[in-house]
Amino acid sequence: MPEIETERLRHRMLRIEDLPDLMSIVGDSEVMTYLGFEGGVRLSREEAENALTKMIAFWDQHGFGRWAVLDKSSAVMVGLCGFRLLEDTPELFYAFVKDYWGRGHATESARACLRYGFEELGFDRIVAASRHANETSIRVMEKIGMRYEKDINYQGVKAVCYAVTRDNIPVDDSTYLVTRD
Repeated sequence: MPEIETERLRHRMLRIEDLPDLMSIVGDSEVMTYLGFEGGVRLSREEAENALTKMIAFWDQHGFGRWAVLDKSSAVMVGLCGFRLLEDTPELFYAFVKDYWGRGHATESARACLRYGFEELGFDRIVAASRHANETSIRVMEKIGMRYEKDINYQGVKAVCYAVTRDNIPVDDSTYLVTRD
């Protein structure tokens, strides 16, 4: 399975042993405020395990998905980044442990995944969605070249949808490495 490395981050396949690290994301009410759940509803351990199992299976079904994002200097899992589907369109998804907010990890990771989606997976168009209040996530989308497309209501969550096409992706000189086992 493919892995991506950037200057500071390693993106590897999720595995069931990542459940405790995943809980540091989905078990944090402040993080969950921005992930589509009203009032920052945290996931229980059972719900997180179910979500993790589905993310792992998604790779087998679609040939792409979300990676565990590790800080290369510490080997600690600091987030998730990769793709899921939003109405049959590849959707860039990222979520990071609160202690790693504001350090540029989301931008670095999202930029690498976007590049992977176009160069390795051959996507023509990629979208990303965020709650209106998540200004930081919106800035990440804009930094990586995505542009506002429309407001959406997805599964009862009002959000903004940003998009970028293969023809409109900004030149990315950042170094990244894709490996396969």
